[in-house]
Amino acid sequence: MFILNGPDVYLYLLLEFQSTPDWWMAVRAQVYEGLLWQHVIAEHRLSPGDPLPPVFLMVLYNGARPWAAPTDTTGLIGLPEDSPLWPWQPRIRYHLLDMGRMPEDALTGRDSLTSLLVQLERPHELEALKQVIDAVVGWFRTHPDYTDLRRLFTELIGQAMAGGGLPGPVPRDLMEMRTMLEILIEESKRKWRAEALAEGKAEGETKGRSEGQRQMLMRLLEHRFGPLSDDRCARILSVDEATLATWEKRLFDAQSIDDILAPPH
Repeated sequence: MFILNGPDVYLYLLLEFQSTPDWWMAVRAQVYEGLLWQHVIAEHRLSPGDPLPPVFLMVLYNGARPWAAPTDTTGLIGLPEDSPLWPWQPRIRYHLLDMGRMPEDALTGRDSLTSLLVQLERPHELEALKQVIDAVVGWFRTHPDYTDLRRLFTELIGQAMAGGGLPGPVPRDLMEMRTMLEILIEESKRKWRAEALAEGKAEGETKGRSEGQRQMLMRLLEHRFGPLSDDRCARILSVDEATLATWEKRLFDAQSIDDILAPPH
């Protein structure tokens, strides 16, 4: 409902969610609006002369490809621009919100449900989704009378969480959703820290073994051939492990240090 200088105006808002472009969306819009008016006429028993409520159809598109379909039926009808038949052709338009093409600075820091809705329809990491939920919770705390919209956003958040492959059933309460995300974020951080620690430990152990092999090879070479030059020590310390293994195999059969440290065949 919009309150103008005159009487109240009730606006029917139709939201159509699309994940793929539809070239014939304007035709569907015409069907949707016609069915809505028929329902309003029958439900409210409108008489001839009674006004129909205005309708605003918005297409919310979150697909990867840009939306290229016409946003009104004019672009679909096969008539030249100067045809005298144009006044009798249906003209239906819809408003397109291509969420993937909206700039980030147009969304962040704005206290509006539109920006929150667009942010919800984008892919999210757990931390980013939690921030969106916090923003939604904050908005409805300052607008407690919008219970129907709160239910809608709760459902949308649940879909976003379920689409993210989260384990287990998604709660149906905003605060429970937020708590679930906090737990998952903390578990993810613990898992990452444990994996990083294990990887670092394994890398250290491998590096330690490799360092020990290099030192052992240098001692054995010095035992057979005398002190090593700085260049030969540097080669042994920097060579890859496959070459190091080849040199170790040559150690007891080769007649000279150059035979041992020759490049692998």
